Amino acid sequence: MSEQARRPLVAGNWKMNGSLTSNAERLLIIRAALDRLNGIDVVLCPPYPYLAQLGQELAGSTAAVGAQDASRWAPSGAYTGEVSAPMLADLGCGYVIVGHSERRGLLAESDALVAEKFEQVQAAGLIPILCVGETLAEREAEQTLAVVLRQLQAVIARLGIAALENSVLAYEPVWAIGTGRTASPAQAQEVHAQTRGFVAQCDAKIADSLRILYGGSVKPDNADELFAAPDIDGGLIGGAALDAQAFLAICAAAQRTVSSNG
Repeated sequence: MSEQARRPLVAGNWKMNGSLTSNAERLLIIRAALDRLNGIDVVLCPPYPYLAQLGQELAGSTAAVGAQDASRWAPSGAYTGEVSAPMLADLGCGYVIVGHSERRGLLAESDALVAEKFEQVQAAGLIPILCVGETLAEREAEQTLAVVLRQLQAVIARLGIAALENSVLAYEPVWAIGTGRTASPAQAQEVHAQTRGFVAQCDAKIADSLRILYGGSVKPDNADELFAAPDIDGGLIGGAALDAQAFLAICAAAQRTVSSNG
């Protein structure tokens, strides 16, 4: 499979934002546009309390619902405040974000813990979106690739390279999340290509089909250039995902890559 054959994916991470009213307004706009977004996958990841609402509002549409995290434990038990992957599957989720930099940083989630969550998500039949990325200090120390591969290898060491076959990667440079700063298309492409190259050393077929998203202040005005890079297969969108029109413009940029490669 060539990069042209990898189906672009745009995932909106709403983070800790939303309300029943604002969600309904946003979804009304998005739902109306989904039929025009042929050739790409769209995933919306709201906070836990709104998963059922999105499941109902998006039922029968081409968009999938994803969660922002899952417990390391399953399927149930005395784990107050935790939400297991089987519970998310029961709600109709298709994807789960694991290892987002905000959880790694603010909640001190280790590479090993993220790998455990990845395992639980796949065991429940869901697709993990594994986030990897470096801080500004790590980039300035020229440790970008070492950090990204360390985070990725934690999953491979636990589950084997085959686990990546039914997963999505998201490269999110921490210094470009919510800061307005964005890795240049060349910077992002370099990391994506190097990451894919590492996976190819283990399994070329998996590397060729693995979707690697870019996440880091993607906006309508930079999405086309980012998504045109051969190893960038879509985006994990944060702030812009809260603006329905901006999110749809980013989805349209991903769709244009399908048209240009077709």
